[in-house]
Amino acid sequence: MLGLSAMIVNRQGLAEAMGVSLPTIDRWISEGCPYKVRGKKGIQWEFAVPDVVAWWGNRERESAAGTSTADENELKRRKLLAETRRAELEFAKAAAEVAPVAQFERATARTLAGIRANIMNVPARAVLQLLGETDETTFKQTLRAELTLALEQSAAIDFDLDDDEADDEAEGDAPDDV
Repeated sequence: MLGLSAMIVNRQGLAEAMGVSLPTIDRWISEGCPYKVRGKKGIQWEFAVPDVVAWWGNRERESAAGTSTADENELKRRKLLAETRRAELEFAKAAAEVAPVAQFERATARTLAGIRANIMNVPARAVLQLLGETDETTFKQTLRAELTLALEQSAAIDFDLDDDEADDEAEGDAPDDV
């Protein structure tokens, strides 16, 4: 059996030896993975497995220790991306295209409470219509009509969220640890 130091492999062999996919090997190459022969048309990549293992181990140690050094262009790109996202969010807020999570949660809770109330009223409304009814088709049609009415009434509910803003301002004056 050949020793590890004598292992020269192509991309597929390296992927198998390292237990990763070919796209991962390609990414590693772009990130500086050492190679013996650069692949090109008609010529396969060649890698010394021990060199790749050492390179990979150093990367993993740096990553675990938090000492990995990102290149300056990557840091600039990330900063620009963060600034762009912040500006887009501020613009969306100003255009009232987004809402705070708490406001969304309140609106959703009110909507679901309205739907629940309308659905829970179905038995009270249907009982008088179905009293003594024995025809299954009529029974189903009546229940379906009542459920449809309940859902239509729920869809027509107008939740005035402007009241929430007043509640938020009042809550802002109260201590948090009550």
